Amino acid sequence: MFRELIRKKLQLSEEECLRILTEEPRGVLSVLGDDDYPYGMPMNFWYDPQSGHLFFHGGKEGHKIDALKKHGKVSFCVYDQGFRKENDWALNIKSVIVFGRMEFVADQKRAMEISRNLSHKYTQDNAYIEHEIVHSGPHTLCLELIPEHICGKLVNES
Repeated sequence: MFRELIRKKLQLSEEECLRILTEEPRGVLSVLGDDDYPYGMPMNFWYDPQSGHLFFHGGKEGHKIDALKKHGKVSFCVYDQGFRKENDWALNIKSVIVFGRMEFVADQKRAMEISRNLSHKYTQDNAYIEHEIVHSGPHTLCLELIPEHICGKLVNES
């Protein structure tokens, strides 16, 4: 169902893909938007190594939510800061694309735990996190991306 990479020597290992999903702070979530136009948006996320799922949070309404209600298949692209080889102008970037189905997290208690875990990726300020959960939590929607295929590769700009 999913295509194999043509240039297999540039393919990242599963371990490298999971490292990027764990360490990198954001990626671009792509959905099928209005009139079937692709709609991509930058998103913070948390990768849960136990379940292998990715989690997001945001508002309860808008273009993204409307698109997901119509069609739950998504892709999410994450890439690192890249590196340059000595005496070379071209940037080398490791990217990972996750294909899967997005689900809405209905259980509020679970959504708050996801929000805590996601927040800890970006700050260790527990007082701030708890304040945000109390004040913004009721207005926050958590999303769960259940991967069906993950692939990564090294891309050279040249």
